[in-house]
Amino acid sequence: MALEALGWALTDEKRAERLLSLTGLTPDRLRHGLDDRSVQAAVLEFLANYEPDLIAAADALNTTPETLVAAARELNA
Repeated sequence: MALEALGWALTDEKRAERLLSLTGLTPDRLRHGLDDRSVQAAVLEFLANYEPDLIAAADALNTTPETLVAAARELNA
């Protein structure tokens, strides 16, 4: 789910720039850390912290905002 959310987040240039800025991730870290739980959690937390993106991502991914937030929590556990 986190990888799908990342793909969605990167479809918009301004949102992608905000993702990198707010998470501190770099393009290289994203590319090489796709299987890293902390990178996945950072992507989902990014969405969880901005409700309009959270709702839009959930809609695009055919899930609920609550599911995305729960996935972020699980990755951080």
